Amino acid sequence: MKTLPYLLLSLIFASGSAFAHGKESHDEKKPSIDYSKAEEKAFGKAADPKRATRTITIDMLDTMRFTPDLITVKRGEAIKFIVKNKGNMLHEIVFGTLAELKEHGELMKKFLGMEHDEPHMAHVAPGKMGEIVWQFTRAGEFNYACLLPGHFEAGMVGKIIVK
Repeated sequence: MKTLPYLLLSLIFASGSAFAHGKESHDEKKPSIDYSKAEEKAFGKAADPKRATRTITIDMLDTMRFTPDLITVKRGEAIKFIVKNKGNMLHEIVFGTLAELKEHGELMKKFLGMEHDEPHMAHVAPGKMGEIVWQFTRAGEFNYACLLPGHFEAGMVGKIIVK
């Protein structure tokens, strides 16, 4: 029975890399996507960068804020988001409904270092840039947030209004 705690600890440490939150090199290019088969989410779908009709830059700050924190787009518009981490710590941006972001944030608290790479998110190392190209296919209010533990709770959330 004395080995059980050691076995459990070794399993936890061994599985840690399986839940790593992104890659150490956060400025890698995303794999190619067949945009004709892009998964439709409540807040839209990944769009071909060649079809982007405008570019919006979002700054990530260590004050746990995005600038801008309110964006208005037209339904059907494909937007290229350039995300700049102007801080000294890792930040991310994840698009979604507020309920989805809250749920995802809770999962990240339970599984520190959770690995995921979806077209509606970007992990950006300090001083680096990321990119998301997204088409908003439905009207409504959606959000973006940094879901690293403590960031969302500190107010690192923005809103997208799709008209």
